[in-house]
Amino acid sequence: MRLISRRSSQTCFPGDLFLQVLRSGRGTRSRAQGSSPSKSGRKFSAMRKQVEACCSSPASLCYWLIVSLIAWGVLSLIGFYWHPLHPPSAAACLFAMAVGCLANWHKNRSFHCAITGPLFLIAGVVFLLAGGHMIHVNTVLVWRLVLVGIGAAFLLEWRYAKRSAF
Repeated sequence: MRLISRRSSQTCFPGDLFLQVLRSGRGTRSRAQGSSPSKSGRKFSAMRKQVEACCSSPASLCYWLIVSLIAWGVLSLIGFYWHPLHPPSAAACLFAMAVGCLANWHKNRSFHCAITGPLFLIAGVVFLLAGGHMIHVNTVLVWRLVLVGIGAAFLLEWRYAKRSAF
């Protein structure tokens, strides 16, 4: 995603927004409180913000989907050489969704990903062990537990996560 700067026609990336906020002079403290002037004479303070979990947005869901598809592609390539991870396997799909949730939690702090990521990982391990004929599981029961876990995660997110002001 690229943004157009208000000052010029240059494009910037979302990671540059932090620097733009600092340059705008918001959140400055006086020199007596310990901040030091920058080269341009402005004073900057250390911005300490507690990162909290938030609700899902269409952008975070798209990010999860893209990361999951890339992870599924990589796992499918591995599956051509190691059969338990073949492309349509439940283990490959669940591991890919777990990777998507981990990336989404790291980037967007989507509350439900803190719950569904480990859930997908555990279910993926169960299906991987079942695919390798190490354990026998009732696949319908595992999928029902996964669906109940997903529903509970989104319900908890809807109920308890903080919504952004944007």
